Amino acid sequence: MNDHLRRYIELQAPATCCLLSHPKQRLAQPTVLELTEEARPMTTKNINLTVNGNAHSVDVEPRLLLVHLLRDILGLTGTHLGCDTSSCGACTILVNGKSLKSCTMFAVQADGEEITTVEGLASDGKYHAVQQGFWEEHGLQCGYCTPGMMISAIQLLERNSDPDDQQIRTAIRGNLCRCTGYHNIVNAIKFAAKVKQETGA
Repeated sequence: MNDHLRRYIELQAPATCCLLSHPKQRLAQPTVLELTEEARPMTTKNINLTVNGNAHSVDVEPRLLLVHLLRDILGLTGTHLGCDTSSCGACTILVNGKSLKSCTMFAVQADGEEITTVEGLASDGKYHAVQQGFWEEHGLQCGYCTPGMMISAIQLLERNSDPDDQQIRTAIRGNLCRCTGYHNIVNAIKFAAKVKQETGA
């Protein structure tokens, strides 16, 4: 290695020079991992939350995302991971009745909150009106976006009992369907709106 380049690296990134040193000297040098926060034990915090009507008390690391708590700890895998960047909406859930992308919230922030996932939509063995709509109108293809779509649809119908096509498309614009099945999804939500009006649910 050029002496000037080595000197530049040593001045700009002291922690990196140990990786470039002679093999015999490398063991005596601290590694980059040892110099980072990742090497330190992570503390946990106990949180209490209600998910689909069931109370849970869980110890979680502060960095744990809510979506991982739901999927990996509570086993509610109906909440899907699609992008990890809050773009696709596959992880959408209800937090205190309001839709939220669970990849954007830490689990510790859900302490004391009431959460509903797709697993909690059916009641007494009967599908929710939105679930009925997606079934009757074939509002899914691969199904990956469906849980998030249904959650967004539920919030829409709570706010607007008789939305038109444009209002529905606006409400689900944060949920991406990779199969581009939006036409049937819109029909499914309209079907659900009709069921809710007829049953008063």
